Amino acid sequence: MSARRPKTYREFWPYYLSQHRDRTCRRLHFTGTTLALTTVAVAANGHAALLAAAPVAGYGFAWVGHFFFEKNRPATFRYPLWSLRADFEMYFKMLLGRKLR
Repeated sequence: MSARRPKTYREFWPYYLSQHRDRTCRRLHFTGTTLALTTVAVAANGHAALLAAAPVAGYGFAWVGHFFFEKNRPATFRYPLWSLRADFEMYFKMLLGRKLR
């Protein structure tokens, strides 16, 4: 990212996409987010102890994608909330077959 930090999510989104160019990384994000959402759904149905596994599933897969395929540092470390929002945006665009732009 340039020296200037983004001030809005709209400014952040292109940077986020630039950190997810590798197809395998994006697929690992999708898998992790799916597992995290599934874990939250199961936890909400009487298995609250599983709730702690949701971030492990989501971030675990995503970070493998970054460290081994993208070879970059996850944006989560610098921009945790915008990265979470962007992950869900990327997830739902992938789920619906929409272009990532």
